[in-house]
Amino acid sequence: MKISVVIATRDRWAELARTLRRLAALPERPPVVVVDNASRDGTPRRVREAFPQVRVVMLPRNLGACARNVGVAHTATPYVAFSDDDSWWEPGALAEAARRLDACPRLGVLVGRIHLAPDGRIDRASAKMAVAPLGREPDLPGPSVLGFPACAAVVRRAAFEAAGGFHRLLFFGGEETLLALDLAVAGWGLAYVGEVRAWHAPSPHRETAPLRWALHRRNDLLVSWMRRPLSRALAGTGGLALRAGTGDGAALAALLGLARRLPAALARRRRLPPVIEHRLRVLHELE
Repeated sequence: MKISVVIATRDRWAELARTLRRLAALPERPPVVVVDNASRDGTPRRVREAFPQVRVVMLPRNLGACARNVGVAHTATPYVAFSDDDSWWEPGALAEAARRLDACPRLGVLVGRIHLAPDGRIDRASAKMAVAPLGREPDLPGPSVLGFPACAAVVRRAAFEAAGGFHRLLFFGGEETLLALDLAVAGWGLAYVGEVRAWHAPSPHRETAPLRWALHRRNDLLVSWMRRPLSRALAGTGGLALRAGTGDGAALAALLGLARRLPAALARRRRLPPVIEHRLRVLHELE
């Protein structure tokens, strides 16, 4: 098997157990690495007892999305698929992903199609990618994309590690965007392949909708300050400040989080090449 599966988790044993059962039933029998973000519910012990074939990596503190970087470092396969603790891959999907990656040496990230459990509806992000607003490059196996949901991504390990993986400044919430941009700048292709399918059953133990929005908006603006023209970053930050001024608690939380991280973001600022910036504008991302 050329693909390992990496899962980052924290305090969601019930969802994780369901995912691990699904992965254990796959015909591909992929190696699975679970990286535990300092859970308080005994997750590492429970995984070892119920799924002894799974490798468990315990972290002393919550690293957010960077836990996936740790998981990748504990794999030995050329490709790595990510699952969340509330998502899993369909039988045959990983074998198909490996074939596509073998056939396309420039493909750095293959993005599969997400079906929502239990009824199989297609996730909005997948539906948007299928429309192919960026077209399709001839050496890629599907429509070009400039972002991805981690729970439907299979990465070429060499590309992922060369790009530095997920950035610690973003923690969680749209953390995939910066990695996608940096991979594209390095010349790697990112493509949506609808024949590779993942399933997602969103956990009831997620952050509230306002908190999720605040995390995503904070991170979108951090990426803008790190990679986009200053005019774009200033406009987005000004709009957030105006919204926070109306008493919007989520906007205020996003603004405060942005302010705390802004010096570190500016220290890592590298403007995108014009062609990548143009693609972002076509997609209306980070607006």
